[in-house]
Amino acid sequence: MNAPATPDAVAAPRLTSLSHGGGCGCKIAPGVLHELLVKGGAPLPLPPALLVGTETADDAAVYRINDTQAIVATTDFFMPIVDDPFDFGAIAATNAISDVYAMGGTPLFALALVGMPLAQLPVTTIRRILEGGEAKCRDAGIPIAGGHSIDSVEPIYGLVAIGLVDPRKLKRNVGARAGDVLVLGKPLGVGIYSAALKKEKLGPELYAAMLASTTKLNTPGTALSALDGVHALTDVTGFGLAGHLLEICRGSDVGATLDWSRVPLHPDVAALADAGFVTGASARNWTGYGTDVDLDSALPAHARALLTDPQTSGGLLVACAPDSVDAVLAAFHRDGFERAAVIGHVTHGPARVAVRAA
Repeated sequence: MNAPATPDAVAAPRLTSLSHGGGCGCKIAPGVLHELLVKGGAPLPLPPALLVGTETADDAAVYRINDTQAIVATTDFFMPIVDDPFDFGAIAATNAISDVYAMGGTPLFALALVGMPLAQLPVTTIRRILEGGEAKCRDAGIPIAGGHSIDSVEPIYGLVAIGLVDPRKLKRNVGARAGDVLVLGKPLGVGIYSAALKKEKLGPELYAAMLASTTKLNTPGTALSALDGVHALTDVTGFGLAGHLLEICRGSDVGATLDWSRVPLHPDVAALADAGFVTGASARNWTGYGTDVDLDSALPAHARALLTDPQTSGGLLVACAPDSVDAVLAAFHRDGFERAAVIGHVTHGPARVAVRAA
């Protein structure tokens, strides 16, 4: 009789084959999320020290300790967006830590959230996922101080990320003003890449571009917190550029105009989108908020797909005063974000996004 297989004897399948969606494309659709959060029961009373809660769909909760210190707390986890286990762990960790930077904070430590199908994945594969996350935490200068793990149907990995911010320098996804300039820190197209990868149509050069972007920590957020001219800050993730810009608009009671010709895109994503490599999350995003987005009739066919494309570990989106644009771009460039770009401006309400072709 053959001995029972040990976990390490299990043949490792492609990670993306085990999940129904990958990366931030796993997010609950914006319309459904609104139903869950806004139409629930009576809200609990909130303590005055809770500076940021769920009221504006911000990137993290913030709790004031004293006049100069506040805790930033966030969590983010998802299913595989790539097949390499180390890369998956690194992407997930980078994405989770980003929410601390998006509040203008500095990361302190993290807790790991691990759900793995133990009957399908070798222990060595799971260990590599954890090592990828640990590597990015080292890059951020923080330890993984604990966590929780379960045996799950699909592989899930992420972090609880804890940071610190001066309450006087806290940045939120509200506060944008008419006349502000919009700056985006990373190019769009990660969801397009992931759709092509899942169908084994993403070449090594484009995979390298995807990995470089999704594992690049959004460290400029800490420097941006010191700029008084930065009025609103968020990171672009599962709801796409249009969705996260709409969150800024709704929370700030303003509108916005995007100049499509200035929006940075990852290499070849327009052609991939035209070829049909679009995530299901992109369509769900458009269903959730498309009525509040005005598209120029001269836009290329792929523009809508890229505006709604879920960005796993996407770039920071900044609304700043015109005289602060140079300082904002300098903060990005110092940390190696060469493709950070001005992409539009904030207008007087209503809370809608207009996208111009040029």
